[in-house]
Amino acid sequence: MKKIDYAVLLSLGALWGGSFLFMRMGAGAFGALPLAGLRAIGAALCFLPLLASRRRRAEWRAHWWPIAVVGLTNSALPFVLFTFATRSLPAGLASIIDGMTPMFAALIGWLWLGQRLDAWRGAGLAIGFAGVVWLAEGSLAPGSGAGLALLACVAATVLYGYAVHYTHLRLAGVTPLVVTVGSHMVAALLLLPTTLLAWPTQPPPLHAWLAAAGLAVLCTALAYVLFFWVLARVGATRIMVIPYLIPAFGVLWGALLLGEPVSARMLGGCAVILLGTALTTGLVRGRRATAPLAAGET
Repeated sequence: MKKIDYAVLLSLGALWGGSFLFMRMGAGAFGALPLAGLRAIGAALCFLPLLASRRRRAEWRAHWWPIAVVGLTNSALPFVLFTFATRSLPAGLASIIDGMTPMFAALIGWLWLGQRLDAWRGAGLAIGFAGVVWLAEGSLAPGSGAGLALLACVAATVLYGYAVHYTHLRLAGVTPLVVTVGSHMVAALLLLPTTLLAWPTQPPPLHAWLAAAGLAVLCTALAYVLFFWVLARVGATRIMVIPYLIPAFGVLWGALLLGEPVSARMLGGCAVILLGTALTTGLVRGRRATAPLAAGET
């Protein structure tokens, strides 16, 4: 790997970790549905020139249904769920839960596809879930809405894990860029009605609009283009470092820019979850692992 590859990997961690910062900044003013819709619609508009090729448009039309499923499970629903969660949860905590995506991908692969789950991977799942429980015990203040928000984060990561396997099963021969662009087009169409219906009665302030723009342009459109560029250069195994960078940057941006407290429980829970993820994906034993679908991946 060259220096540019390391720089892009760090940039992806910073961008996707920053998505939780922007969601936290904009969710209160816009609400979950409008902000998620603006993210999908803005990203779709940025992606539109990438479908100028006739070949890409033909490929999209030929596989529109599985691409639509990916748009629902890997973009539309996770965008809404994470945006809803960040109305109650700190950006750093939400980003830590997002780090569980590879764990859920392994669990779904075992339950759905019968993929091998040895003792080490099973232990990784147990350790990761224990980390979530530990975090939850310190976050569930009565009346705070944190419990439902945590469930929303977990549901979003489950959807990401499902989308990984669905894409490999139904879209393995399709150009990844076509899947990404097409799925965000679908997500934009799905979220457009709810964006309009749930639009806030009070005009959102400038910082909320900037957060929405950052989500759409930087954390989605630019991040996906960088992801596929560096994936082609370094391969799927090395790209697996990104899920470990996202929580680190999510906590960092929350602390630096929003003044979110970083407690020993949060750092400990993050370490436990990442250890569980490393065991589940086989990273700590040097085994080859499958890269997630640019998950959230968010």
